[in-house]
Amino acid sequence: MNGLYWFRHDLRLADNPALVALSKRCNQALMLYVIDPSWFKPNHFQSRHLGRFREEFLYQSLRALEKELKKSKQRLVVKVGNPLEIIPKLCEKHQIDLVATTEHPGFTERQQLGHLSKILPCEVMISESFTLFIKNQISFTKDNFPASFAEFKATISAQNLLPCIPIAKPDSLPPAIDESRDLWGGQEFVYDLTPYHGGEDSGFVQLNQFFWKTQGLKNYKDTRNRFDGWQCSSRLSAWLSNGTLSVRTVAAELDNYEYRYGKSPSTEMMYSELLYREYFQWMMHFHGKNMFAFDGIKKKRPLTSFYCENYKAWEQGTTDCPLVNACMRQLNQTGYMSSKGRQIVARYLVNTLNVDWRFGAAYFEQQLVDFDVATNYGNWQYLSGVSADSEHLLPLDIDKLAREYDPDGSFIAKWAESSPSVSLLRF
Repeated sequence: MNGLYWFRHDLRLADNPALVALSKRCNQALMLYVIDPSWFKPNHFQSRHLGRFREEFLYQSLRALEKELKKSKQRLVVKVGNPLEIIPKLCEKHQIDLVATTEHPGFTERQQLGHLSKILPCEVMISESFTLFIKNQISFTKDNFPASFAEFKATISAQNLLPCIPIAKPDSLPPAIDESRDLWGGQEFVYDLTPYHGGEDSGFVQLNQFFWKTQGLKNYKDTRNRFDGWQCSSRLSAWLSNGTLSVRTVAAELDNYEYRYGKSPSTEMMYSELLYREYFQWMMHFHGKNMFAFDGIKKKRPLTSFYCENYKAWEQGTTDCPLVNACMRQLNQTGYMSSKGRQIVARYLVNTLNVDWRFGAAYFEQQLVDFDVATNYGNWQYLSGVSADSEHLLPLDIDKLAREYDPDGSFIAKWAESSPSVSLLRF
């Protein structure tokens, strides 16, 4: 039997049920990743799906995956184009009997798989490993999906749902099917992602660093809202977003940590953050394209009055608000912004500048090294008031937040000294 494995948001060998299943059934296989040129083209909101930081992180991850596959006498075949055109051609050329991949809650990702399942003459096997739980564990539907994270968390707790246990990497992989690959990852990058580095091994290193070596988890509850500092948060979101590290692996490591040291406010907060990510994944699963709608899943149209100058000032970090400017310059020059910073700049864009929230969400999609479609658009809907759980949001007191989270003004001062970021947008 000939197989084709389509890597998407699962760029790893460990905890990859679809890859294990394919390896057991196929005599030879093609390991495929498709780079879609549309990722690099501006959308309706003048931002690209894939910006420079996540692009480099992706290429690093693909190189690391290729290295791991070589250990099993396999190779990664990278194609550039539309996967809905490339995969059927490869299946016909190599007489593929089985296509396997990992399910992802993204609207586009699900549409692509649905289309392939209809047009391919071979079997299409889809496994779940991007989330803590699988469909059989989840009792929600679109009609009764929790309106708030608190309700989601309470339901999960009441039902005593436990995350799926991560599985080991395949014992071996089928021999490679001979197929040429397109040129990829040959760009010379002039920016530094350090200490980020894409790849499965790097993800495990960061997990070990945060949980065990530096004991960052021990003080997580107190440090997670700080604006800067590598050890203030787990920084695992970049590896989780492209699947070089599975969320189930993180949950299992957290369970191991609690077994050794006991539960604490920090470990409980860490698990709550994993559940928060999970909440948005299932929200995307059930609400689909409504996650991108102007009026949101709440069907409430916000009031906006778009001024190009206001938006460009926000995007470049040249507004009247020093804290917003510092956060945006940090994002533009590093690809990272803290969770608290993301909340502040989002609400400033929506509530103070009255800009359509989708411009901000699209810009985050382009800039963030750890962009995750469900988490990004779910959070932006919530902060802009078009999500089901947005009623209680109070007016933003940025001066108070600056005093609370940057009491000595060091964060603002650090980024005030940097040059305003060059706009990536063209109006």
